[in-house]
Amino acid sequence: MLKEALISIVDDDESVREAMQALMKSLGFAAEAFASAEEFLASDCRNRAACLITDMQMPGLTGLGLHDRLVASGRPVPTIMITAYPDERARARALQAGIACYLVKPFNESDLLACIRSILDLRSDEHAGS
Repeated sequence: MLKEALISIVDDDESVREAMQALMKSLGFAAEAFASAEEFLASDCRNRAACLITDMQMPGLTGLGLHDRLVASGRPVPTIMITAYPDERARARALQAGIACYLVKPFNESDLLACIRSILDLRSDEHAGS
């Protein structure tokens, strides 16, 4: 499942986006990166992504807004929320909305990988059961 998993990254910070995409590829994942939630929503990756990593605060549609839009569309993507501005209320709201993981920048690569593996393992179990 690892090699076929597409990880989509949405972050308005180009350096974070490029570093995250390079990291995902170095770990053996297919990775696509987007500068905005709107750009991701307009792509075909929204239907192919096994996992979404998105920044919480972005111009336009926020990371949580993106997650809510995907859920409302009936095609949610398991989401890891990342933020440089931790806020306990925002964290609680994100987790209550179904965000799989909430990580504060700078985060440990192993924590991110643990979140991704947890999501992919859960998806693998769901597909095995159907």
